[in-house]
Amino acid sequence: MATYVKYQVFVEDVAEKVHNLGSDTLKVALTNTAPNVSTHAGLADITEISAGFGYSAGGTQATLVTSAQAAGTYKLVLNDVVFTAAGGSIGPFRYAVLYNDTSTGDKLIAYWDYTSSITLLTGETFTWD
Repeated sequence: MATYVKYQVFVEDVAEKVHNLGSDTLKVALTNTAPNVSTHAGLADITEISAGFGYSAGGTQATLVTSAQAAGTYKLVLNDVVFTAAGGSIGPFRYAVLYNDTSTGDKLIAYWDYTSSITLLTGETFTWD
C-alpha cells in the first residue's frame, strides 16, 4: 500500500486560491527521486522519469469523478490513472506525484510513496488509484 504525503505548499496555495480542484486539470507524474515536501512547489522541482514507451512527459491526466464537501470534510475523487509500458520499459519510479496542470508553475498537491522502485516491462501496467 502506498503512503500519501501532502506538499506543504499545497496548504498555502489553497488559502491563496491557486487551486480549483473541481475544475482544474490534475495530472499524475512519476519520479524515482524522493520529493521534498518542504521545498518543492511545482512540477519543475521534481525529477520526472524519462518520457517514452507509454509514459508522456508531464504524466497523465487524472479526470474528476466528484468534488464535494460534507460536514467540513472535502472529498476529491479522481478516476484511476493507468500507465502501460509499450515497446520498452517505464521506470524505474517509486513516487506518483499529483499536481495541478492548470496552475501557473504546475503546482504540486501530494505524492504517493510505493516504498520501492517499480519498473514496468512491455505490456505491464501500473494503476494509480
